[in-house]
Amino acid sequence: MDARRTRTDREWSVLESASEVLVERVGHLTDLLIGELRAHSPQYDIAVPADEHWQQINEALRYGIEAIPAPRSAPRRDLEYAETLGRRRAEQGLPLDLLLHAYRKAGYLVWDELLDIVSAKDPEALPVLVHTAAQMWAAVDRQAATVAQAYRNTEEDMHRRTDERVQALLDALLEGQDSAGLVARAAAGLDLPEQGRYAVVALRAERRDGREQFHRVTAAAGMRFFWRMRTDYEVAVVALESETGLAELAAELERRCAGTGGMSPVVSGLGELGLARRLAETALRTWSCASPDLPHARRIVRLDERLPTALVVSQPELAARLVAEVFGPLLELDPGDRAVLLETLDAWLGAQGSAGRAATRLYCHRNTVFNRLRRLEQLTSRSLSRPRDLTEMTLALDAFRLSTG
Repeated sequence: MDARRTRTDREWSVLESASEVLVERVGHLTDLLIGELRAHSPQYDIAVPADEHWQQINEALRYGIEAIPAPRSAPRRDLEYAETLGRRRAEQGLPLDLLLHAYRKAGYLVWDELLDIVSAKDPEALPVLVHTAAQMWAAVDRQAATVAQAYRNTEEDMHRRTDERVQALLDALLEGQDSAGLVARAAAGLDLPEQGRYAVVALRAERRDGREQFHRVTAAAGMRFFWRMRTDYEVAVVALESETGLAELAAELERRCAGTGGMSPVVSGLGELGLARRLAETALRTWSCASPDLPHARRIVRLDERLPTALVVSQPELAARLVAEVFGPLLELDPGDRAVLLETLDAWLGAQGSAGRAATRLYCHRNTVFNRLRRLEQLTSRSLSRPRDLTEMTLALDAFRLSTG
């Protein structure tokens, strides 16, 4: 309930009479308040131009004084101006606590001046004035609440716009754009050095524990992650400290991310993020060539550990020709028979050429592994003991997986 409803006619008369005098002293009160604010903190002069500061305080005081005796139905210009002032101070960067201090200090000055006016004009009315103190301070509190809310709303809008601008800059870097000043603006917005150790990760768009908004950057020991969404996957730009390597980054991603991902090599600056993003996407595509059944397979793959496979996925037309050339007769077999032979080759390669370990993985005898590999050699007219033939067989296996998704 508005406290002004309970005012008596006597109270209205005292407040109206005192306010008329008080309005004439607004310039003097403005000078007093400006002086006290400057003594309290130099930030007022740093954030707000002197002429603007004086004019705005003068208007705020005038509207506040006019609201003291105003009827309840009157427009609250003091609150409208408080909202305007809150937005302006947020844009100027004056700390909110200093803005609220100014409103409280203005309230004290106005109240002291009211006491002086009533004491001089009508001393017997002082008890009446004191009776209205709670109402006046309630009005000051409402002005302060209004200015604070407007300040916070504006600050949130500014943060959102800043985030959007920084996101756009980061996206431009990831797209490989090279406009003048782009790297410098992105470095300033992200609070990162232009030259440094960076990697990019492309992660399948699955649920990520602890997903955060862009402006709340994910961090880990020696790493800072800047996440961006793509249509089918997420991209993380990772700033690495000097002692942090890709192995630590891969382990951290394995721990926090549920999906599969590809990781670029380390690049030496923000200007190389476009290249790093393309290499990370290539590393992610090598998952189409990965064996889904091997227990040692990692969910996060590094391009520098899968370069031969990356060559295959980067050239799908040549990969299809490689499959046809190397596995031609094999492709004519019954699908079940073909799958057994390719699974055996995959297990043997994963076991570093050990038939015994491959047999353990396949739950068969090692002689069965030898027999299947000899049959594979006969069908492809290639020998797994010749390095060039082995390379062709390995790459053809990756290319076959790529073609089958």
